[in-house]
Amino acid sequence: MQTFNEKLLHFINESPTPFHAVSAMVKVLESHGFVPLEEKTRWQLEEGKRYYVTRNDSSLIAFTYPPSIEKGYTLIGAHTDSPLLRLKPNPLTVSAGMIRFGVEVYGGVLLNPWFDRELSVAGRIVYEDHEGVLGVKVIDLKRPIAIIPSLAIHLDREANSNHSINAQTDIVPIMGEFSENFTFESWIMKEAGIVEGKLLAHELSFYDTQKGGFLGINNELIASARLDNLLSCYVALEALCHSTTPMMMVCLDHEEVGSDSHVGAGGNFVETILRRITGENFPHVMSQSLMVSCDNAHALHPNFTAKHDAQHAPLLNGGVAIKINANQRYATNALTMGKFIQCANALNLPTQTFVTRTDMGCGSTIGPIMATRLGMETIDVGVPTLGMHSIREVAGVRDAYGLSQILARVGEF
Repeated sequence: MQTFNEKLLHFINESPTPFHAVSAMVKVLESHGFVPLEEKTRWQLEEGKRYYVTRNDSSLIAFTYPPSIEKGYTLIGAHTDSPLLRLKPNPLTVSAGMIRFGVEVYGGVLLNPWFDRELSVAGRIVYEDHEGVLGVKVIDLKRPIAIIPSLAIHLDREANSNHSINAQTDIVPIMGEFSENFTFESWIMKEAGIVEGKLLAHELSFYDTQKGGFLGINNELIASARLDNLLSCYVALEALCHSTTPMMMVCLDHEEVGSDSHVGAGGNFVETILRRITGENFPHVMSQSLMVSCDNAHALHPNFTAKHDAQHAPLLNGGVAIKINANQRYATNALTMGKFIQCANALNLPTQTFVTRTDMGCGSTIGPIMATRLGMETIDVGVPTLGMHSIREVAGVRDAYGLSQILARVGEF
């Protein structure tokens, strides 16, 4: 379990953006014999082999071949994106002699924790080289280059009692002193190691440079950025690489902004791949398959217990949370829940249930979206987490490890 969590944290530390996460997962898949495929080519799949395919370098599907005639696939779903601050196309502004980069808020970001953190930049750039050839490069500066400093308490006496955050004016990272010869384009090209060329476009984001690690009296907790939902991506990856039953892993971008894109769960990526694999057997395989949608669950917060339904408030290290919602914000039903619990019981692993308070709104996942598109039985589960959508989230060391064990075996039930 210790080794599992160390590798999990290493994966998250090396994956500041979906592009980096997909690249890291591809390396693991290839080390386990998975063969790359391209959507634009014709496929000749061979029985007993394992394959993967990416789209936009930010979404990934990997699978064993073929699916079971009797049980279809166990399909594990997760998402590669996390709430963050995305640089605007023309980010450079200058104020009080300081370089600032304007940002857009991506997803449901908890903004307060972004203040006073040492930030770096990572993502993808598109450029034209000195010969006029289009180039694409994924970059990670790794070192701290920016900070969003808080306003001193002396200048805002109500900061601890009545302070709201304006995302346009308050959340603007500062980068250092401005000089007249500084341009964003020349700076980022130099940081990318491109000597000659012209920047055409970019998808760059800020991230916290503090690495994930263990905490607690007995190191029973892990704290990191992007636990939601890179933790689930890593769990799915481990389960797929060690599963003995037909399985597919689906790690998709843009969940945090609704999944409606060509690489999100609302797009055709997963359905297209499944139809290519199954051909005319698509409806039969879907009717026999089970999707486990993995996305972190809200753990019972010790300081805010009234925010939870007391009978359905999962604890850290209390086991995987099964997520249920009568209005189909989660896709769990009694049958899929029963299969999941049966598998967990056979492995002597605990499970918990999560239902939000009836007087509060409920988030959602890719589970209902994929169930609707594919007609597949689905269950929503997740590792209990504190600080969801914060720049620093907390989970239990036993829960992710337990989920990986269940996912590797659930297809047998």
